[in-house]
Amino acid sequence: MFKRILIANRGEIALRIIRACREMGVETVAVYSEADRGSAYLDLADEAYCIGPPKASDSYLKIDRIISAAEVGNAEAIHPGYGFLAENAHFADVCRSCGYEFIGPSVDAMSLVGDKNSARTLAQKLGVPTVPGSQGLIENEADALRLVQEIGFPVLIKASAGGGGRGMRVARDVPQLKQAIAQAAQEALAAFGCADIYMEKFIEGPRHVEVQILADNHGNICHLWERDCSMQRRHQKLIEETPAPNLTKATRNAICEAAVKMVRGADYTNAGTVEFIVDQDGNFYFIEVNARIQVEHPVTELLTDIDLIKMQILVASGEKLPFSQETVEDRGAAMECRINAEDPEHHFRPSPGLIEKLIVPGGFGVRFDSHVYAGYTVSPYYDSMVGKLLVRQKNRQEVIACMIRALSEIQVEGIKTSIPLLLKILSHKDFRQGKLDTGFIERNILG
Repeated sequence: MFKRILIANRGEIALRIIRACREMGVETVAVYSEADRGSAYLDLADEAYCIGPPKASDSYLKIDRIISAAEVGNAEAIHPGYGFLAENAHFADVCRSCGYEFIGPSVDAMSLVGDKNSARTLAQKLGVPTVPGSQGLIENEADALRLVQEIGFPVLIKASAGGGGRGMRVARDVPQLKQAIAQAAQEALAAFGCADIYMEKFIEGPRHVEVQILADNHGNICHLWERDCSMQRRHQKLIEETPAPNLTKATRNAICEAAVKMVRGADYTNAGTVEFIVDQDGNFYFIEVNARIQVEHPVTELLTDIDLIKMQILVASGEKLPFSQETVEDRGAAMECRINAEDPEHHFRPSPGLIEKLIVPGGFGVRFDSHVYAGYTVSPYYDSMVGKLLVRQKNRQEVIACMIRALSEIQVEGIKTSIPLLLKILSHKDFRQGKLDTGFIERNILG
């Protein structure tokens, strides 16, 4: 087991990793930007080093400064968390080349699944269902026009690299297709440094269902069931839950088995998430692999009683998974609501600033993951999420009731938050009945 781990991240996930390490008897080295100087969670690390100015490009994305902090801090391993450099294969390679274990998959596996086009090709080779579309990259308009004659409109243009909805455009006719190709490529180049794109048939009204997996270096792979992440706005998840409502047992098992097949085929180890869309007829299709721990990982932790961060560290240190697929429990239901510093009443305008008052909920089955507190200043430089409210109960109905109660208890003064929007979603009759799809919020709440 490692003696000391550097955490190449900030905020909630940095605190989450620090806590797991302390319980395991592992020391931690934190890094921070000038914007995060003085954050309370830094005091819980054994050491903390400033790595640059507020902008992520000058601090959290500076590989050389992170490696320098690891050297000065005598770290043996580096945990990337989520976001920033978490899915950067070059960063993983540099870490290992410099003698630090990267707590994540191998460079080869990360490169394979990190490119959506190569991951799609692997899925097709393994017999995992994929959405009809291009066999490779779209090189020009002529390629796209030939393909659309085969699969028909509407189609979805997607960036081969990156995520978060960037580099994605829907086209319903030829003029839109030409425009979508140019816009998607331009956005992908600006966001990810790669303009490669491919095309798929656009599935109307899909659900977004993802499967959490863990794999060690001894050939053991387990899925930890699925999460429904259909509650999204502009491809950004707001609510995640497990089990996915109104999903047949057969489909649920098939999706989980497909996820394991993908991971095994990619020779992937550590934690990861295999993502699918499910159409209105219950057919599912592979879309991508997230080669990291995800924001919503606590939803699975509540369902299975497995600490995913601890498992990441154990696997990276060479240990076997301490459980088998047959022993992974599936207990009740769980849900996460992301609380963001933004104003839903004014086009989701960011709302950074001083949190003057913060009262968080409690009670049976309630968990609040956050690094903020009364007196904390939400920075304008990073993601707007200030906390994750999680609930676990016996069934979905009890989860919704508990979540509404818990959201109603939270008091945040000084900034605007997404809490009012979350309460509207949870109270909607279609949501309560599990009638979900990725367009639900725009259609039923914001419409």
